[in-house]
Amino acid sequence: MKAQPLNDLSRCCVHSITTKPWTLRQAVENYSSIGIPAITVWRDALKGIDPTEAKNMLDDSGLEVVSYCRGGFFPHRSSEDRQKAIDDNRRALDEASGIGAPLLVLVCGAAPGQPLTASREQIRAGMEAILPHAEACGVSLAIESLHPMYADDRSAINTLKQANDLAESFNSPWVGVAVDVYHLWWDPDLQKEIKRCGENGNLAAFHVCDWKTPTKDLLLDRGLMGEGCINLREIRTWVEEAGFSGFIEVEIFSKYYWQMDQSEFLNQIVKAYLKHV
Repeated sequence: MKAQPLNDLSRCCVHSITTKPWTLRQAVENYSSIGIPAITVWRDALKGIDPTEAKNMLDDSGLEVVSYCRGGFFPHRSSEDRQKAIDDNRRALDEASGIGAPLLVLVCGAAPGQPLTASREQIRAGMEAILPHAEACGVSLAIESLHPMYADDRSAINTLKQANDLAESFNSPWVGVAVDVYHLWWDPDLQKEIKRCGENGNLAAFHVCDWKTPTKDLLLDRGLMGEGCINLREIRTWVEEAGFSGFIEVEIFSKYYWQMDQSEFLNQIVKAYLKHV
């Protein structure tokens, strides 16, 4: 099956971090006014805003809240810091529930100076600690694999296979995975592991952007869809063959785009989404 071009915005979601210079209210108003039906809210956008107030704002706008970003960062070298991370994730679950987000995306974390195997064990332990609270809040957990360049301090989960293995080990409807093309496009086993997600019902989220060449900043120079080398439409085909029909989430961290007029940037996002995803 070959994916057809998207001819409308009915499945388009934009992460609030994508238009970081905007307040949450500005993002909500501008997304809804241009016809984008959904938003993923980042924790930084909620600072200084009561979750109830944010939920009312989101409800009034008609935007669907797809997920909340981000939880995780479980590994630490001290037990005290690991407990702080668990407590912070419980707060993140409360916030997600408060704004009506059904999913908390986990950037799992890694602790410099300790083996990745130890960090992975701590990730599992942290998730085990917060899973009962996630169930009580009605908020699922999505394990997001990060590109290996982040294995030192941002995530010890670096392939979709690792994320699938971890998710399946919980055997819980409250644990799944997020597929982010920026982190996974290079993986030779990506199609097979996306299919595995579908077979096990674990595919909870699909994030898109592009990988620019040359990349000037490995964290903050993501490209608009079609601006780089990621085979976006082919990966969308694999995701949809795996049974995913949810929102396609635009997540772009870019110092370049954050410096421009955000309304113009949002117009470019819409055009790129329709042409290249």
